[in-house]
Amino acid sequence: MENNQQKHQPSGGAPLRPAPKKRFNIYWIYGALLLVFIYLQLTSTGFREPKSYDTNLYGVERMLKAGDVSKIVVVNKEFAEIHIKDDKVYGDTAYAKLRSKDGFSNRKYYVYKFLSLEDFAEDVKRAQLEARAQDTVGLSASARQAVWNQPLVEPVPENRKNFWEDSLGSIIWIGFMILMTVMIFRMFSRGNPMGGAGGVFSFGKSKAQLYDSKNTTVNVTFDDVAGLEEAKVEVKEIVDFLKNPERYTKLGGKIPKGALLVGPPGTGKTLLAKAVAGEAKVPFFSISGSDFVEMFVGVGASRVRDLFQTAKEKAPSIIFIDEIDAIGRARGKNAYTGSNDERENTLNQLLTEMDGFGTNSGVIILAATNRADILDRALMRAGRFDRQIHVELPELEERKAIFKVHLKSVKTDESVDIDFLAKQTPGFSGADIANVCNEAALIAARKDKAAVQKQDFLDAIDRIVGGLERRSKIISKEEKRVIAYHEAGHAAVSWMSRYANPLVKVTIVPRGKSLGAAWYLPEERQITTVEQMRDEMMATLGGRAAEEVVFGRISTGALNDLEKVTQQAYAMVAYYGMDPDVGPLSYYDSTGQQEYMFGKPYSEKTAETIDRRVRGMVEDAYAEAKRILTEHKDKLDRLAQVLIDKEVMFRDDVEAIFGKRPFEEAAPEADAALTATAPDPAETTVSMTAL
Repeated sequence: MENNQQKHQPSGGAPLRPAPKKRFNIYWIYGALLLVFIYLQLTSTGFREPKSYDTNLYGVERMLKAGDVSKIVVVNKEFAEIHIKDDKVYGDTAYAKLRSKDGFSNRKYYVYKFLSLEDFAEDVKRAQLEARAQDTVGLSASARQAVWNQPLVEPVPENRKNFWEDSLGSIIWIGFMILMTVMIFRMFSRGNPMGGAGGVFSFGKSKAQLYDSKNTTVNVTFDDVAGLEEAKVEVKEIVDFLKNPERYTKLGGKIPKGALLVGPPGTGKTLLAKAVAGEAKVPFFSISGSDFVEMFVGVGASRVRDLFQTAKEKAPSIIFIDEIDAIGRARGKNAYTGSNDERENTLNQLLTEMDGFGTNSGVIILAATNRADILDRALMRAGRFDRQIHVELPELEERKAIFKVHLKSVKTDESVDIDFLAKQTPGFSGADIANVCNEAALIAARKDKAAVQKQDFLDAIDRIVGGLERRSKIISKEEKRVIAYHEAGHAAVSWMSRYANPLVKVTIVPRGKSLGAAWYLPEERQITTVEQMRDEMMATLGGRAAEEVVFGRISTGALNDLEKVTQQAYAMVAYYGMDPDVGPLSYYDSTGQQEYMFGKPYSEKTAETIDRRVRGMVEDAYAEAKRILTEHKDKLDRLAQVLIDKEVMFRDDVEAIFGKRPFEEAAPEADAALTATAPDPAETTVSMTAL
C-alpha cells in the first residue's frame, strides 16, 4: 500500500490534489453561436448585389446587334446580366476584360442596371429587330424568312436570395430569445446553491429581506419612534429577551413566540418594526403578507416553510410580516371558495410553523395589521401571537413628541410653537403629522422664505384637511350668497349649542370638491353622551336649516352634512343603544363574523323601528337648528355678510357678533390661540359638496 501511495506522490512528497472539475460557463454558448455565424458567412453562396455595373444601354444594344449575347438574366427585377457567347469571349478582343490572366474566363457576362424592366425588355427586342432588318437587306425571301424565324434573346427573370439579408431578422430574434432565456435562468438560479437549470424551482423560495448585524441598512432606533411609549415597552422587552435570555429563563420564563401590532393606518406599526430591526442586532427577516400569494398552487406554503427554515438556521432571529391580513383572513368565510384555496393553504402552513409539532425555538414573529377583526381565530390564540400590541392614534403629549422628531430636519423660526401645533391636530396619526411638516416646508419654499413659519404650518393643516384652494372656480353672486349663509348657519348653531365642538374657522373659498368648509376643534374625549351627539347633529344640519330659514328653499349642497348625520343617528340607534324604543341593544359586530351574512341580525319590524327612530332623531335636530337660526336671524345675516366680504371668518368674528358662548366656562388657554387652525380630518365639517 505504501509503495502504491508513493507512486501517486510527486518528488516533493506532497500528495497530489484531484484535478478541479470543469464547470459549465454560459460564454461557451456565445462562442458556439459565433462560430456558427462565421461558418455560415464563409460557406454561403447566396446572392450579393454588385457594387458596380459594367455597361450601359448603348453597350447592350451593340452586343445584341452583333449577335454576341447568349442570354439575358434579370436578377430580382433589379439589374440584368448580359451573358456573352463562349466563342466571342475567347475569340474577340473586345471581351478581353472577361478573361483572366491565364486565359480562362472568370465571368462571362456584363451587368446592366435598368430603371424599368418593361422599358428594358422593349429596348432589347427593338435592338434585335433593327439588327435583323439590316442583316436581311439584299437576301432572298427564303433567306430573310429563315433569319426572322430565329428566336430572339429575351430577358429571363431569376430570383436570388441573400442569406444574411433575408435571415438577419430571424437571427436577431433567435439571439434575443437566447439572451432572454439565459437571463431568466440566471434570475431563477440567483441564491440557489444548485444553480443551473435547477434554479427554476427557486420561485418557491421565500422573498423575505434579511437584515443582520453585519449587513444592514436599517438605521432606525427606538429614539426615532415617538408617541408609542406603551408599545415600545412591549417590544423592548422582546429585544431585551433576545439580548439577555438568561435574565428571564432563570425564573422559568419563555420567550414570546409572536407579537401582533394592531392599529389604524399611519400610526407607526412598520416604523416600530424597523426600530426592532435596528435595535435587536439579530437576523431580522422582513416580508409582506402579499409576497406569499402567487398564481402557482403550493407556492405560498413553500415560501412559508423556506422562511421559517432559514430563520431557524440563523436563530435567534425575528420574522416581521407586514399586512398579515393578506394571508391571515379567517378561513371558511367565503362560500364560493373551496377547500383547496391557495390562501388558506398558506395560512395553514403558517399556523403549523408558528405552533405545531415541530420545534420553533429562537424565532420570534412580529406582524402588523389594521384589520385585526378579520384575522383567523387560530392565528390570534396564545402560543402563536402571545401579545397583541395596540398602536392607537397619538394623544396630545404624544403628538408633541412626534412633532419634535419630524421638526429636527425642518428649519423653523421662533414663531413655531410645538405645543400649539399639537393642540391643532387632534386625531392626526404619525404619518399625518409627518405630512404636515413636509407640506409646511414646501409652502414656505414656494414663498421663498428663509425659514418655515407658524402660518405655513396652519396653511399645511388646511391643505391636508380641506384640500387645495380653488379661487379660480367661477361662482355666481347668488351661489356665493347661498354658500355664505350655509356656512354661517353651521357657525351659528354650533356657537349656540352647549356640547357642539368649538368653532375655529369658516370659509367660502372652494377647497377640493367642496364649495365651502367649517373647521371645528373636537374635544379629545374617550366617551360621548347622547346630548353631545345630538348637539353635533344640530351643528351639522345648521347649513341646510339656514338655507330654508333665509331663502325658503334648499339645495344639493348639504349632501356631505346629511350623509354624516344619517350615519351618526343610525349608530346611536343600532350600535350604541341610545334610543328608548329600540332599547339597550347593539347590532354592531366587532369580530367581523357577519361579513358574509346575507341577512340583517334583526327582524323586519325592528328594522322599521330603527328607520323610524333615525328619522325622528334627524328631524328633531333639524327642527332645533331652525329654531336657533330663526331666533338669531339678524345675527345670522351679519355673519353671512362678513363671509361674503372677507370669504374667511374666524372665532373672533363670531364672538364679536354673538358674544360669548352661552354655556361656555372659562376659556382654556388653548382656545385663545385658535385663530386659523384645522382639526381632525374625521371631525371636520366640509359642506357644500359640488355635485
